Formats: sequence, structure tokens, C-alpha cells
Amino acid sequence: MSLRTHISGWLQISSTKKAIIQNLLWSIAGKVVSMLSGLLVGIIVARYLGPEHYGLLNYVISYVFLFMTFASFGLDAIEIREEARQQVPYTTVIGTAFGLKAAFGLLFMVLVIATSWAMEADGYTTLLVAIYSLTIVLNSFSVVRNYFTAIVKNKYIVQAEISRTLIGIVIKIALLLMHASLTWFLAAYMFDFLLLASGYCISYRSQIGSMRQWRFDPEYARFLLRESFPLLLTNAAVIVYQRIDQVMIGQMIDNRSVGYFAVASRFVELLAFIPIMLAQTITPVLVRIREEDSHNHTNRYSAKSQQFMNLSLWLSIFISAVTSAIAYWLIRYTFGTAYLPAVAVLQIMAFKTASVALSNTAGTMLVTEGLQRFAILRDGFGCIVCVALNYILLPRYGIVAAAFVAIASNVAAGYLADAFIPAYRHLFVSQTKALLFGWHDIIHLKSVIANK
Repeated sequence: MSLRTHISGWLQISSTKKAIIQNLLWSIAGKVVSMLSGLLVGIIVARYLGPEHYGLLNYVISYVFLFMTFASFGLDAIEIREEARQQVPYTTVIGTAFGLKAAFGLLFMVLVIATSWAMEADGYTTLLVAIYSLTIVLNSFSVVRNYFTAIVKNKYIVQAEISRTLIGIVIKIALLLMHASLTWFLAAYMFDFLLLASGYCISYRSQIGSMRQWRFDPEYARFLLRESFPLLLTNAAVIVYQRIDQVMIGQMIDNRSVGYFAVASRFVELLAFIPIMLAQTITPVLVRIREEDSHNHTNRYSAKSQQFMNLSLWLSIFISAVTSAIAYWLIRYTFGTAYLPAVAVLQIMAFKTASVALSNTAGTMLVTEGLQRFAILRDGFGCIVCVALNYILLPRYGIVAAAFVAIASNVAAGYLADAFIPAYRHLFVSQTKALLFGWHDIIHLKSVIANK
């Protein structure tokens, strides 16, 4: 008997939950490989480039990422939801979403270069932005990843992502041995997106079929745009208060400070993947449970979504506390003594993982319940809090202030705002229950998983 079969029998779970757990394990495996290899390469690159050049690298990546969010137009969550519902042929959903993303990608690629040229004092930074802006168009192929997520088969896209990661490592190590400049390293990070897009296409052709079957439907495109537009505004606000800090640090302080903040953020982004991964895996399941409730006149969705929130939040709180406690050793023995100013930032920002879990689980529920049209109110509030507090506190307290602001922005948008939006007040109640009593599900984890 295999280990997986033994565990499944011990938990006494259904075949549906087995598929979910397998999907989750593949996501974890892919992320672990990406985390370890990405962190290793990041450490080597950061040590090689030094805080100032490493800060400029991350400034460019963060700047382009702001525009990539607009190019995605909030379509990812809607695409997964529609494919999970299976009310429209998946070839139409994928083809239409891809067409929209590609068109917006070209538009915002031009815009990111133009705005950088208008804002930056030196042409070198604009050159770097132009090189990395190609990722905006390449990100259109994320429609393939979304489809595999919707059908709970992450195995194949994870294999593509692992292959991309390993090839990317070889390229970056080769650049290190060649003593390449910052420009070549940024081009290598852009090339990662090309490798990933190619891997997605290969996985789709081998497991699903020809991409030539994708069909762009103008009428369905209008439907997707109507559904996703509130999420565009929401995602834009989220990315602003998740990424604008590094851009503001670069503009208001210096690139060296961006380098310190980026080092701490790198650990936090890896940790924040856990609640995000849980949300992506659970979303199709919650959609189906809610559909079954409407047909069978049951109310399983409420209990399952609350359990999902409890587990995600308290697992993240535990991870945040451990990371904060070992922050000095993490920085000292990875990025080196040159980056020790990042320790204080990491000790604070580690708890951003818990705030992401609290916000992201509620965000998953509002998409599942079709309430995304009000999401801009909550995330707009977080965006205002982030920009205002950074503008006031950054010049006086530096990057430590930015760490506190990162957490405050998440809490403001993902929790406090829900109390003042009538359509989201039930989310605020669920989040409060999770904060006060969610630890109970962690203690009784086996019974929660085994419960059918």
C-alpha cells in the first residue's frame, strides 16, 4: 500500500477530497521547488549585485508588475469560476480570456515604457523597464494555468513550472560565472516568463488538446469584461498597496533601501503563497458546494467556507510568528551581513502573511458568491491607507514604517472595510469568528479534513 493510499485510508476521505489533496500536494511541491531554488538564486544574485543594484532590479520588477495587473483585467478569478461551472465550453472561456489578456498586454506594455520615460531621470532605468515589460504580454498564457486549476489538475502545470525554474537557475548561474551586468540578469528574469508560457502550452497540448480550438467570442468577451471589471479595480487597488511600497521607497529614499525591503519582502511573499494556494485550490470546490446547496436546499457552503477561513488564518499566524522569531538568522545566513538592515523589516512584515490569509479567504468567498462588484470599496480603502501612510511615514521612519504600513493596509482593506459594506458584513462576522475561535479547527485538524 502506497503512502498516499495509507494516508487517504487513515483520514477516511472521499474521492473528491482525495483529488483536492492531490492537487494541493502538487501545488505545494511546485512551490517548494520554486521557493528553494528561487531563494537560492535570489541570494546569490543579491550578494553579487549588492543592495543598490539589487534594489534597482526589484524597483523595475515592481513598477512593471503594477501595469501587469491592469493588463490581467481581473479575469483570472472569473475565468476559474466560469470553467468550474461548466456552463460555457471551456475552449470559448480560454480563447476569449486569452484574446482579452493579449490585447490589454500589448496596450499596457506601451504604457509602462511611456510612463517610465516620462518619469525617470535616467534612460538606463527606462531601458530595464522596456526589457521586463515583455512579461506583461507573456502573462496572457496564464489562462492555461487557470484552466488546470479549475479542473483540479495542478500536476501538469506544476511540472511545467518546475522545469522553468530549473532552466532559469542554470541561466542565472551562467550569468554569474560570466560576471554579467544587471541588464542581463533582468533579461533572464523576463525570459523566465517565456519559458513558463512555453511550458503551459506544452502541458495543454499533451493533456487537453490543440490550442487552435480556442475560440474568441465577442459577446462572451463583453460578459467577461462586465464580470471582471470590478475585480480589475479591486486587483489594481490590491497591487498598489501590495507593491507600491517598493516604488515609493525608490522614489522617496533610495535604491539601497529598496534592496533591504525587497529582501524581507521575498521571504514574506514565499510565506503568503500558503493562504493564496489554499484559496486557489478551494475556490472550485466552494463553487460546486454552493451550486449543490441551491439545488438540494442545503447549507454546507457556510460551514465549509468558515472552516477554510479558520485553517488558512491560524496556519498563517503560526508561520508568521516562527518567521519573525528567526528573522535575524534567516537574513544573516542567507543574504549576508550586507543586508542586516532588513532584519527589523522582516520581524514586522512576517505577520503580513496572517493579514493576507484573513483578506484573501474573504476575497475567495465574495467571488464565489458573485459579490465582486463591491470589492473596489474595500480594496480602494486599503490603497488609500497604504499610499497616505507611506507618504507621511516613509521620510521620517524609513523602511520600518513601510513594514507596518504593509500590514495595516491589508487589515484595513481585507477586514475593517468589510464591517462598513452591507454586502460584506457577513464576511466580517466570519473573519471575526476566525480570529477569536478559528484555532479550534487547527487543534482538531483531522476531524475537519475527514468530515464529509
